[in-house]
This record gives sequence, structure tokens and C-alpha cells, in this order.
Amino acid sequence: MIKLLKRLRGREWAMIALCSALVLGQIYFDLRLPDFMSDLTVLVKTPGSTMSDILATGGKMLACTLASAVLAIACGFLAAKVSSGFSYTIREKLFDKVADFGQQEMMSFSVPSLINRTTNDITQIQMLLAMGLQIIVKAPVMAVWAVIKIINKGWQLSAITAGFIVVLLAMMAVIIVVVLPRVKRVQKLTDNINQIARENLTGINVVHAYNAEEYQNEKFEKANSVLMHTQLFNQRAFALLMPAVTLAMNALSLVIYWVGAALVNAIPAADVMSRLTSFGNIVVFGTYATYVIMSIMMMVMIIMLLPSAQVSAQRINEVLDTRVSLTPGQTTESPEQGTVEFRDVSFYYPTSGKDVLEHISFKAERGQTVAFIGSTGSGKTTLVSLAARFYDATAGQVLVDGVDVKDYSFDALYDRIGYVTQKAVLFSGDVRSNVLFGESRGEKDDAAVNEAISLAQAEEFVSKLPAGLDAPISQGGSNVSGGQKQRLCIARALARKPEILIFDDSFSALDYKTDAALRAGLREQLSDTTCLIVAQRIGTIRNADKIVVLDEGRAVGIGTHEELLKNCPVYREIAMSQLSEEELDA
Repeated sequence: MIKLLKRLRGREWAMIALCSALVLGQIYFDLRLPDFMSDLTVLVKTPGSTMSDILATGGKMLACTLASAVLAIACGFLAAKVSSGFSYTIREKLFDKVADFGQQEMMSFSVPSLINRTTNDITQIQMLLAMGLQIIVKAPVMAVWAVIKIINKGWQLSAITAGFIVVLLAMMAVIIVVVLPRVKRVQKLTDNINQIARENLTGINVVHAYNAEEYQNEKFEKANSVLMHTQLFNQRAFALLMPAVTLAMNALSLVIYWVGAALVNAIPAADVMSRLTSFGNIVVFGTYATYVIMSIMMMVMIIMLLPSAQVSAQRINEVLDTRVSLTPGQTTESPEQGTVEFRDVSFYYPTSGKDVLEHISFKAERGQTVAFIGSTGSGKTTLVSLAARFYDATAGQVLVDGVDVKDYSFDALYDRIGYVTQKAVLFSGDVRSNVLFGESRGEKDDAAVNEAISLAQAEEFVSKLPAGLDAPISQGGSNVSGGQKQRLCIARALARKPEILIFDDSFSALDYKTDAALRAGLREQLSDTTCLIVAQRIGTIRNADKIVVLDEGRAVGIGTHEELLKNCPVYREIAMSQLSEEELDA
């Protein structure tokens, strides 16, 4: 928690200091009231006291009460401002950090967990700050100040008060020790609930199609039940604290007045002034003792929030302290243009000790089309991901335009590349905003959008939309078909005007006619653009300048379609499974 608070800005620290000063002022005025109450008691019991003296003392008490109220309001305003500003800052830092994550970091944190850390965890800390800025300063200072005030007013009453305090503090310590591990578990269980809910909502059509509603309900109910029972234990433990403190406060008052009455009775009846002074001291002592217990009650409120906030702070720090595996270089210029080269590249995922790619070497020259084909799991997507630097090769070099991708700044590298992912991803907005998504060397006008849409064979359906380029696109592109979504993603890559286009199995959602028209358009209009194509269909890649055949992470063949049919058994097997002998010979 302290580590996270160090991220507060200077302005927020200044407001915290001012808030603390206001709290100290509030405590001063609150603790002046018992003294005036003692004076008032003495005045009422003292013969010859005038009404003006009593009213003057009452006026001082009213002034202290009003001053305390004003300071409390000002402090509450500052606390709210600091807590909301802090949550804004941390949420922004967290979002920026996650935006820099590569695939490796995303695999170590689940998406539901990251969402939960950005929302619920930050809210937990905001609640603690909003209350804690006042209570954390007020409770201990008030308790110590009150103890100092009563410490010389009778050892019997002081011992009684100390006994009550020790018992309450011991109870608080036990509850914290017991509950804290379970609070950590609650956060993980909440992540699990979010994950199940996210899966159910994302795959709702599949759930309906397979009549799996009951299965999903049982799955959610099981996770929800575990979370409920864990939270019940925590809440029941905390539920003991507040009644215990309230009981202690009332019991302490009764015991103090009971013992105090005995002490007053022990004073001879003739010694009126001593009895009066002792009575006034007991009234003051009871009030101050109540303040001590009230301070503990305020600490109980914080303790109920502190375990959750502490766990939330740890989870947030885990993300903020995560070392991003992909760091940018400084290079922005290159000796070549439109080339991609793999030099003896091998790669394995951090979670696996086995190479996914082994000793891959090839070079794509400017304007060439290089295709990758192979069975499922042969490493095609992983290979083009290395070219786009979603991962770093564990051995060998990946060069773009003659420069190792690790040496490029991110802006310089991605300005050269247009990447179309295997799974089409659209963002909520409209057609225009999706095609012009991100920063690039491409123009940001409707002419550029229309050109990219036309080349991506998307003009046919975009022109029929009532709003055209302003037609709304829902989150994930759920209001367009799979083929339309894929064509808009291709248009987005084309609008960047890249030197290198990477298509990761991006034609699979297209019909053969659209596929052929798109590839013909790329050859005619982007003859100087290098294309790396991952495909499953032989028809998509047979005219490529170079085809790399992958089998279990190894390049078992590199050449043209005709060369591979003769020399590569793996490629011929794939081709024969898709095309007839006549089509192969054509």
C-alpha cells in the first residue's frame, strides 16, 4: 500500500498535509469540550455562579463544535479530491502499462483479472483513501491526546480504561490475521467470476446452440457459491468488531461512573469542594475515555476496508512493476526497403521449453509475395508474429529492411508494417474510424478510406450501408458478417500505406471470388509492397513468389508452387488433399 501511495503527485501530497492539519485542528476543538463541560459542572454546583458565566462557557462549547464541523467539512472535501485524483492517476498508469504489454505479459495476467484490477481494485483503494485521510490521522492522535488528558486523574479508572483497550486491540489483531488471507482469496475468486461471465457473454450463441445454459449456470453457481462463502466468513468476522466496540464503549462508561461514584462516596461528606472536584474529574474522565473507544471504533471502520485495499494495492503493483519483455530500440532509418529476412531463427514460448520454430531462414525481397503453409500447429502464426515483433526470437535474427526488429523504435517498425490478424478485430465506432485506426504514414481523409475499402473488396457492402463511412460498428464488429469484418480489417492495414503487408490466415473468411479479386488488386496496385501470407488454401498462395512449408516448426520446403510439388512431399500431400490432379497440373 505504501509503495502505491508513493505514486501520489506533489499537489496531492500538499492536500494530504493540509487535510492532516485540519484534522489536528478538529481534534483540538473536540477535546476542548470535556474541559468546558467540567467547568460547566463546577459552575452549576458552585454557589454564587451567575447565568452569564454559564452562558459564556456554553458559548465556548458551541464555538468549538461549529469550528470542528467546519474543519471536518473542509477535510472531507480535500479527502474526496485526493482519493478521486489518486484513482484517476493510478487508473491511467495502469491502462498505459497494460497497453505496453506484449503477448508474454498478457499470458501471465488473464484479461478478466486485468479488467478487475483497473476497476474494482482501484475503487477499493479510493474508498480507503476517502475515509482514511481523516480517520488514520484522527483516531490515533485523538486516542493518545485523550489518554494524556486522563492519565493523572486516578489510577483506578486509568487501569479500567487500559484493560478495555487491550482487549479490543487484541480482538482486532486476531480478526485481521484470520481474515487477511481470505481477502486475498476473494480477489482471485472475483477474477474467476469475471472470467466465467465474460466467456458466457462472448460465446452466448454457442451456449444457445448447444443447449448449454444449464451447464453454464452450474459452472457460474459453483464459482459464485465459493465466493459467497468466503465473503460470508469475512463479513461475519468483521460484524463482530463494531458491536464489540459499541458494547465496550457503553460498558466502559458504566464502569467508570460506577467506580467513580464509589470514589466520590469515599470522600467525607463535609469536604464538599473535594467531592465536587472529584465529580468533575470523573465526568471529564468518562468523556475522554469515550473518545478513546470512539477512536478505536473509527479504526475498526478502516480495518474493515484495509485488508481488501492492501490486497488490491498488491495486485495493482504487480501490474505496474511488471517488466515488459519487449523494449524499443532507437533505430528509425534502414538501408533497405520492403525486405523481411529470417536468419536461423528459433523460438519457444516462455511457458514451454520446446522450440515452436527451429532454424528458420528465408528472405522476402521488396515487392515479393512469400506464403506460409503447413498443418495446424506447425508455427505459421508464430513465424509472422516474430516479423511483427509480438515476440522476440529466442535464437537467430529477424530483420525488416535490413535492420534487426529489436533495434527499431516501435513507431519506426510498425510504420513499415500493415498486419491483419487471424481473428478479425473491429472497435466500436464507425467504418471510417476503424479503417483510419492508429497512427501511420497514410493519409487521414475519406479519399484514402475509400481507396483502401475498394482494394479490400469492401466497397460492395459499405456503399449499401445507409450512413456509408459513418455507419456504426458495434463492439467487436458484431453487427457485420465475418467476411465483411475481415475485409474492413484488411482495409485498415491497406490504409496505412505500409512497405510490408502481413496476412495471418486473413483470407479464410472470404469466398473464392473475393479472395481472387483481392489478390489480383494487390498485385496490380501494390506491386512494390512485400506480402507475407499465412494461408490454408493452396489456391490462395499458388502464385506466390516463394512458399515456405512448415512442419512441426521446421521449414521442410521453400520454393514456388511447381518446385514444391516436385520436391516437397508435405506440400504435395496438402495440395492433393485440396485440388484434383487436373487442377494441380493447370
